[in-house]
Amino acid sequence: MKKLVAALATSVVIAGAAATNVSAEEYNVQKGDSLWDIANEYNTTVDDLVEINELKSTVIHPKQKLFINETYNVEKGDTLVGISKDFDVTVDDIKEWNDLESDLIVIGQELEIKGVNVVQEKQSNDTEPRKANKQSNESTKENTKQAASKKDDSPEGKTVSVSATAYTASCDGCSGVTSTGIDLKANPNAKVIAVDPSVIPLGSEVYVEGYGYATAADVGSAIQGHKIDVYVPSKNEANQWGVRSVDVTIIK
Repeated sequence: MKKLVAALATSVVIAGAAATNVSAEEYNVQKGDSLWDIANEYNTTVDDLVEINELKSTVIHPKQKLFINETYNVEKGDTLVGISKDFDVTVDDIKEWNDLESDLIVIGQELEIKGVNVVQEKQSNDTEPRKANKQSNESTKENTKQAASKKDDSPEGKTVSVSATAYTASCDGCSGVTSTGIDLKANPNAKVIAVDPSVIPLGSEVYVEGYGYATAADVGSAIQGHKIDVYVPSKNEANQWGVRSVDVTIIK
């Protein structure tokens, strides 16, 4: 299930199975506001606000609703191609917005999506946000949930037994960037494991016993053969993990 997470809660409802639970960061223009002031407040640009809201000029009016950039949390099975299709943008757009050098994304990674699926449309004498153009029905969504639930309970793929330790980016001298370019400090909730590529190929989506779904997106000098390192946000969690034997299912 796709989710867009915004800093401000709103009442905007987005339709469509691929955009269920989508919320957009919404700002109500106040008297004296300018696009420049709003852009500075939300760490964006006037050009972005104009593009996101399909404005014909930089003139705004009190009580007008503006949408700010959203953040999408990568989930199991996601690809840049799939996300781009779901939100009617291009892969190159997503890579440019997030400074990505490759198409590899990891579960839990945050991607900036600029004003997708929410636009402003003038209707008669007012301007109200309209729902996204993606359509579905409740039965389709329910079937999707049931299928996902079954897949979660019994992931299919090649299973290997490994010795698993844990590591973190929260340490002195740690860059926090994986060998595939994922910035773990910028994405502390990412689910990533370090692997020996000869055993588990880099870029593979995996299910790790006791850890969950993750992406093989890193390597390590001590990670040779049937060994993995699971990424956790803190040293305390790494210590709690310790060393354990787990099964890893290579899904794709």
